[in-house]
Amino acid sequence: MSVLEHVAENVRRLRTAAGLSQQALAEAADVSRRMLVGIESGDANVSLNTLDRIAEALQVSFADLVKAPTNDLRRIEALAWQGRTPGSRAVLLATAPAAHDVELWAWTLMPGDRYTCGADPAGWHEMFFVIEGQLVVELPEGEQTVDAGDFFVFPSDRDYAYRNGGDTPLRFIRNVVH
Repeated sequence: MSVLEHVAENVRRLRTAAGLSQQALAEAADVSRRMLVGIESGDANVSLNTLDRIAEALQVSFADLVKAPTNDLRRIEALAWQGRTPGSRAVLLATAPAAHDVELWAWTLMPGDRYTCGADPAGWHEMFFVIEGQLVVELPEGEQTVDAGDFFVFPSDRDYAYRNGGDTPLRFIRNVVH
């Protein structure tokens, strides 16, 4: 079963358990009803930011939406994003409780690939640790370059992006704290 099938099953189950119609959840998550219907049928290629908004509207964690129904929450290992370039991907490895949640991700970006994200709610942070390659984090105030063996933490309540700034594959660990 793919992560989209897990998301479809989990969103439908959680929405029903919350007593919400598709229209009510779509409005609460600020997504179109058409998008929500596509997500619940497993046909929509949904962004990570949209899944975050749906999770928040359902008052569950992001991991609750992407995990297999039988998976242990501490070890998820779900492919959640693939880039246009073969080999670029984001895998949600695990999650652990924090004030709300902390997500642990393993990312690989091939040369030239880039990931764009909308602003997260106030109080959220991103934490990166670069294993190999060079990560460039694009923020409104400018770019931050993070080399292998280094890390970077920033509040993610604004639009941002990150890309592979080198000629070799980029591997990094990403924590989302909220």
